[in-house]
Amino acid sequence: MKRSGLNNLHFHDLRHEAISRFIERGLTIPEAASISGHKAQLMHLRYAHPDLSFIKKKVMSF
Repeated sequence: MKRSGLNNLHFHDLRHEAISRFIERGLTIPEAASISGHKAQLMHLRYAHPDLSFIKKKVMSF
C-alpha cells in the first residue's frame, strides 16, 4: 500500500471489485458467491455492482 500511495485500501474493497468483474464476465450470482465465500445471496448482491455499459451491451445483444 505504501508503494501504491493508496492509504485507505482494504481486503473488502478488493473483494467488492472482484465480484463486480466476475458478474461482468458472465458468472451467475451463485457462481460468483461460491468464489467470494458468501453464504447468503442477499449479502452477495450488496457487493455486486456491474458496470452499466456492460448491462446495456448485454441487453442490446438480444
